[in-house]
Amino acid sequence: MLADLLLKWNPRINLVSKSTLETLWTRHILDSAQIFDLVPHPVGHWVDIGSGGGFPGLVVAILAAEKDPVQKTTLIESDQRKCAFLRTVLRETGVSGTVLTKRIEQAEPQGADILSARALADLSQLCGFAERHLHKSGAALFPKGVTWQKELREAEESWSFSHEMITSKSEPEAVILKLGDIRRV
Repeated sequence: MLADLLLKWNPRINLVSKSTLETLWTRHILDSAQIFDLVPHPVGHWVDIGSGGGFPGLVVAILAAEKDPVQKTTLIESDQRKCAFLRTVLRETGVSGTVLTKRIEQAEPQGADILSARALADLSQLCGFAERHLHKSGAALFPKGVTWQKELREAEESWSFSHEMITSKSEPEAVILKLGDIRRV
C-alpha cells in the first residue's frame, strides 16, 4: 500500500525523484527496510528526521507494526504537504505513528532510542540533530552513499562518536553508519 500511495501522491508533491520510481522497491523500500534489523528490538522510541516521502520512517513504522508493536515511531518533517502524505499512509495502513510538522531544530527534544535520517544532510549536521533528539544511550542510523568516508572524516573534526559501518544491501558502495555516544569535540 505504501508504494501505491507514493505513486499516487508523487506527481503532486515530489516525494521522491521521478527517475527512481521504476526502482522504488529496491532504491527506497528495501534501502529503508534494511536498517530496521540493525538494532536490538524492542525499541522504545524510533525517531526519523526529515522524513519527506517516508523513507525510512514509514517503512520502519510498518515493520514495527508487524514485528515490534510496542514501538513508538515519530516522523519529523517541516513540509506540510509531505506531512499530509505521511499521515495518510499511517491512517490507510492502520499503522500507529506520530507526525510532527516542525523544523528538526525547532521540534522539542525527542529522547529517541533510535534516530534515523536518509538523504537529509551531511554527517556533521546530522550529528547536531542527533545531539538534540537522541537519548544519551541511543544510536543513530544514517544511510550514506559513496562519499561516506569524506563525510565521516569531516564530522570527526567537530564531533566525537562511536561508529560502525554496515555495507548497504541495496547499493554495494553505500553504507549505513551506526553512531553512538555523539558529542561535540
